[in-house]
Amino acid sequence: MARFDLYVIGGGSGGVACGRRAAAYGAKVGLAESSRVGGTCVIRGCVPKKLMHYGAHFAEMFRLAKGYGWRLGEAPVLDFQALIEARNTEIQRLNDIYLGMLDRAGVTVHADRANVLGRTADGAFRIAVGGAEHEATNLLVAVGARPAKPVLPGVEHTVTSDEILENLYPMPKRLAVVGAGYIGVELASIFNGLGVQTSLILRADQPLRGFDEDLRRHMTAELERHGLDLRRNTVVTGIAPAGAGYRLDTTTGAIDADLVVYATGRDALPNTSQLGLDALGVAMDPLGAIEVDTAYKSSVPGLYAVGDCSDHAGQGLHSGQHDLTPVAIAEGRVIAETLYNDNPHEVAYASIPTAIFGMPQAGSVGMSEAEARSRGHAVQVFKTDFRPMLYTLPGAANRTFMKLVVDADSDRVLGCSMVGDDAAEIVQGLAIALTAGATKAQFDATVGVHPSAAEEFVTMYQPATG
Repeated sequence: MARFDLYVIGGGSGGVACGRRAAAYGAKVGLAESSRVGGTCVIRGCVPKKLMHYGAHFAEMFRLAKGYGWRLGEAPVLDFQALIEARNTEIQRLNDIYLGMLDRAGVTVHADRANVLGRTADGAFRIAVGGAEHEATNLLVAVGARPAKPVLPGVEHTVTSDEILENLYPMPKRLAVVGAGYIGVELASIFNGLGVQTSLILRADQPLRGFDEDLRRHMTAELERHGLDLRRNTVVTGIAPAGAGYRLDTTTGAIDADLVVYATGRDALPNTSQLGLDALGVAMDPLGAIEVDTAYKSSVPGLYAVGDCSDHAGQGLHSGQHDLTPVAIAEGRVIAETLYNDNPHEVAYASIPTAIFGMPQAGSVGMSEAEARSRGHAVQVFKTDFRPMLYTLPGAANRTFMKLVVDADSDRVLGCSMVGDDAAEIVQGLAIALTAGATKAQFDATVGVHPSAAEEFVTMYQPATG
């Protein structure tokens, strides 16, 4: 039996960040993970997705190259198996790096499932891992969440983002993606870019519910410009085998596909069951997310939770756009700083940047226009919509859209949105400005990098009308 200052259940980004930081401050830290270290992001989420996004982007680059005088000879051919095998090799490399970082930090890693048995007489947590029992003064639950599927006839024939981003499988000729949040948009964009006949099925008229309406409108137009089949206002009612593939019965007609992906939400199913938390009396929401306060404390003293398996007791900080890897990392570090470095602080939730690695990319930080108005701000809006220089010589019709939402009374920039190339890289810099409380006058006083798309964020000077 070992006695730890902090024991972490879950080797994803939030748990690893907290454990490493706590160990750096001298805490004795243990961590249990029954799968590979790195969590959803590294193993079956943002990292493999971004690698596949890069792979899909080459097809468009080959087409554009002709406008710049390149003659490629034979048409490029995609070796899909080589792509996903290379992707998985990289994921294993990253897993090894994570294990090395934890080892160098002095964190004891137990490669097994953990269960909380109760508490000792002096209040320590009793934790069973792989046939051994350990004790810990503080306990962090960072087990994440898993994709959700609806109750639907034939849903057993479908896969989720987990299988798409982790497994090996043959390249489909026809793909149906159900769900138009950022995961659905990204997966549909990737396969559409790889040359797969792809349908994105959405209940609403536009994808990306919760994002700024102008961003949604421009993203929709660009997705369709790139050849993605958007099935709007459509609900799947059943799925059945049909030939070598499947037929989806929907409210707007049948859709045939070789592979059906459900991307209707990961945050609905936290991985908190069978951890022994019920016996401790931990307060959880009806879906199993652990309710925590602004310091990530649960209802049980000494027990903390971060990431997708936590809920800020109805404050809405873990719904949709805040279920992000960097958020879990930031939360985990706050716990370590608070407990072991006497440095309590809060995560800057108001200026969390988000990116959609679709084709094209989209990014946002701060408030949407609708959110700013609902909060009572006197809103000024600045917009621009243009064809980037890259597309002029090939004669491509790709467009970039940018938007600023400004408080007219204080001149503070409340939100930024973008659809277009490098949106993720550009929005990251804007997030720093919003965190610092930048005003529109300070944006205006900033000299742009020319020629670049990013300079448009500091050259918009006339408010939009209408």
